[in-house]
Amino acid sequence: MEKYEVNKFIEETKIRLDDIYDALCIKDKIPEYNILKEKSEASDFWNNPDQAKTIISKMNNLNKDIISYNQGITMYNSIVDSKEDAFSDPEMMEMLSDEIKSLEKYLEELENKTLLSGKYDICNCILEFHPGAGGTESMDWASMLFRMYQRFAQKMNYKFEIINYEMGDEAGIKSASVIISGEYAYGMLKSEKGVHRLVRISPFDSNKRRHTSFCSIDVTPEIEETDDITINDEDIRIDTYLSSGHGGQGVNTTYSAVRVTHIPTGIVVTCQNERSQLKNKDICLKVLKSKLLELELKKREDEMKSLKGEQTNINFGSQIRSYVFTPYTLVKDHRTDYEVGNVNAVMDGDLEGFMYSFLKKLAGGSNGCSNK
Repeated sequence: MEKYEVNKFIEETKIRLDDIYDALCIKDKIPEYNILKEKSEASDFWNNPDQAKTIISKMNNLNKDIISYNQGITMYNSIVDSKEDAFSDPEMMEMLSDEIKSLEKYLEELENKTLLSGKYDICNCILEFHPGAGGTESMDWASMLFRMYQRFAQKMNYKFEIINYEMGDEAGIKSASVIISGEYAYGMLKSEKGVHRLVRISPFDSNKRRHTSFCSIDVTPEIEETDDITINDEDIRIDTYLSSGHGGQGVNTTYSAVRVTHIPTGIVVTCQNERSQLKNKDICLKVLKSKLLELELKKREDEMKSLKGEQTNINFGSQIRSYVFTPYTLVKDHRTDYEVGNVNAVMDGDLEGFMYSFLKKLAGGSNGCSNK
């Protein structure tokens, strides 16, 4: 590298590190970590194991970002400290060039991480599949999307757990819900919420005509514990029934499936994957709490937009992405204009490009740490 290239890199990298510092909210996370660390050192800390585990988990998450940022600073300072000697020594300049390449790669990874710095981004997520009008065709499309996200989870080493699965009469699924578990699962998958549109020659049409089908995907962070949401016993109705789905014939012999209805909001959650009615009920209540928190966050967001004079749109029914199988192949996200011609790769779970494009656009409208 030339001397001017090294100096330019150092100047630009300082700006990038400052931006990463702000995006990861390091200024807020350091004192928050220190407060939690002080709590963890108290003699009675483990008297409440559940609370202790929550605090330890928060500390670990905060510390990951702090350590990641500090690592970038350490690599940057090493380059700054050795640049003058490298300018007069070809061997040292070669070593410095390698350090610069390593830091460049590290910063790219760190900048991607800043896109996942929302309050609930690190959480697991709940994915729900709701076929649109169109009978068997849309139910088959729902099952194709189900497989797509299953493949994505495998690629990311996420756990894919079915909590409800109702098969269609002829093909596909009537409805399904899953929990996808892994670090930043919600942060990655929150881009998938909305209506997905399919255009193809229908295998169910003897005349081989082109059909358009729709399926709505709902995405919610799985919240382990929150003081913000309380579910009162009088606000829910619990029904039990025979399971009929992926659990196999064994689950059909008892009334193990559970349906929980939250009366004030009308939210309905079902689970039939476990043989135990009690386990299914626990999963339902966990999912319900997560959905109620999402509802509260949406309400606050709409109120803030109203105060700012922004136009609030209800986007649940909007088409976020189209998957065209014929007369050409193309998958296009209508929010970001990101598109891929290899539809088969997308259906096999190659979704990161769509997700990061969405996150970058979302970050462009972020108001900083106060909203995280």
